[in-house]
Amino acid sequence: MTADEIDALVMSLPGAERSTAYGEPCWRIAGRFFARLRAEDDSLALDVCDRDRRDMLVEMDPQVFHLTDHYRAYSYVLIRVAGVDRDWLETELKARWRKVAPAALRKAHAGLT
Repeated sequence: MTADEIDALVMSLPGAERSTAYGEPCWRIAGRFFARLRAEDDSLALDVCDRDRRDMLVEMDPQVFHLTDHYRAYSYVLIRVAGVDRDWLETELKARWRKVAPAALRKAHAGLT
């Protein structure tokens, strides 16, 4: 995938907006932090809700999934944009959207829940 394709996937989610976090480009859902692209290693930083699951992804496919020391204490995984499967990522983005979106937005878009 490309960064533009990931942007299109994220921006197709209800409430998605481009923003910044700590001076870096990111996406938000209804003002809440969602994910960000890391230009320094062409990776998407995405919370997968569980450190054990994150570690499993890194172990299963270290060519696509990786970490830096900064993310070790969190349930974020770094996903190399060029190697990620589109269908897998779309499913993960929707799952993350369900965690981040406010209740009213989830209710208005019940098809995503």
